[in-house]
Amino acid sequence: MKYLTTIIILLFICLVLTEYSCSPSEKDNLILQLLRNRPDLFQQVLENPKEFRLQILYTQINRDQNNFPQFVSYSYRVNERNYFYPASTVKLPAALLALEKLNNLAIPGLDKFTPLKIDSAFSGQTRVQVDTTAADSLPIIAHYIKKIFLVSDNDAYNRLYEFLGQQYITETLRQKGYQHTHLVRRLERALSPEENRSTNPFTFYQSDQIIYQQPLIINPNSYRLDMRDIRQGKGYYKNDELINQPMDFSNSNYFSVPDQQAILKSVFFPDAVPEICRFNLTEDDYRFVFTYMGLRPRESEITAYHDTTEYYDGYVKFFMFGDTREPIPSSIRIFDKCGESYGYLIDNAYIVDFEKEIEFLLTAVIQVNQDQIYNDDKYEYDEIGFPFLANLGRVIYEYEVKREREFSPDLTRFQLFN
Repeated sequence: MKYLTTIIILLFICLVLTEYSCSPSEKDNLILQLLRNRPDLFQQVLENPKEFRLQILYTQINRDQNNFPQFVSYSYRVNERNYFYPASTVKLPAALLALEKLNNLAIPGLDKFTPLKIDSAFSGQTRVQVDTTAADSLPIIAHYIKKIFLVSDNDAYNRLYEFLGQQYITETLRQKGYQHTHLVRRLERALSPEENRSTNPFTFYQSDQIIYQQPLIINPNSYRLDMRDIRQGKGYYKNDELINQPMDFSNSNYFSVPDQQAILKSVFFPDAVPEICRFNLTEDDYRFVFTYMGLRPRESEITAYHDTTEYYDGYVKFFMFGDTREPIPSSIRIFDKCGESYGYLIDNAYIVDFEKEIEFLLTAVIQVNQDQIYNDDKYEYDEIGFPFLANLGRVIYEYEVKREREFSPDLTRFQLFN
């Protein structure tokens, strides 16, 4: 009973502190001032931010004499109760939970590099025996995570989702205090809620020895979102037929802007958040995550991603570089997870310039779907969405370059690149 009471107290503390860090009071003036100073870049969106479902969360990082970070957050239209489709941003918590689950299992020989096979045992499931993008063609958790961060591979996320299981994901995130994160389905696959509640059998092995087996898991609970704006638009296409009614996202994923930045903060600044809100990662896990979140696709060992005409530096770096195919300067690293779907563009990033010694957190969502029809492939990504997020990142970056700091940050921990 004493242990349970301690856990409840810790959880309460975490929830209180997370709520503060995830839902800062509306300090709109700074963000609006920065954007209004550039009407040539932002006026179209600022004239009707509700139409674009715009949310922005910007956090300054101030180090003390011991390099410990303190945070000051500014938000614009951030409301965790307003639904938006999070697209691929959900891959960040999935990757972190997969690493944590392996560590918590604590089985000798089982880690992120252990080969695995995936079976099928329920409607909608598919098997995996090989991974053609891996050097040895062997599927492993580490390689799935690499593909998630380097090019936002959807199948890689689906495999982590299947390893974790729907109920495990939900309950674990709730225990950590992330109350507005809802991962209940695979990506890019038209599966029913029942099919998404079931996840595949896994076998981890070394040579002929089975290290760990996980059976088919079926979540007995049914999760359904009931939020403001959960039904959106005027219509949507299904099987090439236009359905003239709003699209219902109640069986979809959700990942609020405050939770997105809070989880990012827990990874890059674990000592600055309550212990219960962190993920159980080893030092090697942290270096692994930092490396592949920050790498450009062309810098990785996966040769399939070296074609810069397809996988250019800004391919999954929407802030600052999402509207250009020019190389990102070597001094700048953007550790992020972005998303693009249904007219929504989202990015969640920790941005660093090692030469100028600046760092900041930035999370934003915008929807560009002017005809309010989903699945018609008519979204204004290139005309409005990508330029807005790229310019937002540049304006905040330029402000950070000029912002005075009492102590310069020691960013050695993140300097993992040649």
